[in-house]
Amino acid sequence: MSLHQFLLAPITCHAWNRDRTQIALSPNNHEVHIYRKNGGQWAKTHELKEHNGHITGIDWAPRSDRIVSCGADRDAYVWSLRDGLWKPTLVILRISRAATFVKWSPLENKFAVGSGARLVSVCYFESENDWWVSKHIKKPISSTVLSLDWHPNNILLAAGSCDFKCRVFSAYIKEVDEKPASTPWGSKMPFGQLMSEFGGNGWVHGVSFSAGGNRLAWVGHDSTVSVADASRSAQVSTLQTQFLPLLSVLFVSENSLVAAGHDCCPMLFHCDDRGRLTFVSKLDLPKQSVQRPVSAMERFRSLDKRATTEDRDSTALGTLHQNSITQVSVYEVDKQDCRKFCTTGIDGAMAIWDFKTLESSIQGLRVT
Repeated sequence: MSLHQFLLAPITCHAWNRDRTQIALSPNNHEVHIYRKNGGQWAKTHELKEHNGHITGIDWAPRSDRIVSCGADRDAYVWSLRDGLWKPTLVILRISRAATFVKWSPLENKFAVGSGARLVSVCYFESENDWWVSKHIKKPISSTVLSLDWHPNNILLAAGSCDFKCRVFSAYIKEVDEKPASTPWGSKMPFGQLMSEFGGNGWVHGVSFSAGGNRLAWVGHDSTVSVADASRSAQVSTLQTQFLPLLSVLFVSENSLVAAGHDCCPMLFHCDDRGRLTFVSKLDLPKQSVQRPVSAMERFRSLDKRATTEDRDSTALGTLHQNSITQVSVYEVDKQDCRKFCTTGIDGAMAIWDFKTLESSIQGLRVT
């Protein structure tokens, strides 16, 4: 694994470009910073400053040099790289509360934005006016939308919200989409159709479809991890963990998922062919195995960050991240066969984890 300390400020959200040579992130303010890998280091190349409020979501298009960002200013922008500069294009969200999350669809012809206005804006490009327009998915959402993920078919959209619900909607837009084929989630898919709804006892912080699209995972503020399987009549398996709440979840194979949150380390869960969900292991190494020389400047910055004048080992956690992990993403390959994944957190650090190496080191691991 590798660790890079970008900032002293928390990393609110991040997104990778297609070949993983650049990362876009927000340092807990109204800016998007873009870093390019230069050998073993990351060098800042651009700062995007169109937003007037705290940025809450970033996503890099999976096939091109386009970034979408959204924020507490109720705006979203699509950034395109032209002649070495990032140019913003306006998005007409039509929301009255802060935007909270944004996600490109697999084909890049639309993206979805969650918000505190109790709705999801599904956006697509209108070439006549050179802007992005939106259609709203409202009912039966009754609170802030915190997380989104697209089904591989580019039509279905999962949304987790503060009303303790995880839902699957149809985001079919006839202006840009071909007529969708039937799926285990349903066959009739007009825009905004509620395909499935799952309840819980806490805010739904993160959602993730599997690579095949038949399984949907979500994590709640009640420290639960859940998986629904559409191929088994939407059977739900929920695991009540003994950990602090998890904030992000990601499928790393059809049967395995990684989740992370306030316990500051990624954790591996396994869902067998019968749909039974189990906890496998924490995916972190003892801190002493990743210690490195620390300069005087880094030491003083660390003391300042903790608001202390004493450098005591007792103040450091025994995990790679020193504060909550806010996001997990695929770094190498894809959800079907993830070999490396990335985490960022409130400690301002970014870690890249070699999942295959960690997998082989866990005794009794059952991953397919």
